[in-house]
Amino acid sequence: MYSVVGRCPVCSHPLTVTRLHCEECNTELSGQFTLGKLQQLKPEQLQFIETFIRCEGKIKDVEEDMGISYPTVRARLRDVIRALGYEPSEEGPTAAERRRAILDDLQQKKISVEDAARLLKMR
Repeated sequence: MYSVVGRCPVCSHPLTVTRLHCEECNTELSGQFTLGKLQQLKPEQLQFIETFIRCEGKIKDVEEDMGISYPTVRARLRDVIRALGYEPSEEGPTAAERRRAILDDLQQKKISVEDAARLLKMR
């Protein structure tokens, strides 16, 4: 069985389902049905959401699972939020997220111990 695509491969507009079939009882429905918002996401956005849910929203776990950085996880999440028709908050990262990003940068040797200490004090 194939996955349902939510956007037209020619013009990228949302697709409408016109027929549904139950394999168990052979019932068929005809009409115009809309797909859910998630079906309108691009395949890579759906993959990100599946990973995010599997990781229970823990960004650190998403980073490790997908092999991407903290800022990339946040950017992809904001991209999905926009694709679903919402506007992500323009707030900066929370204090805990900012602290973790600083410690991650320190661990990856992107910043020095002194810089990390200074940045943590600025909170």
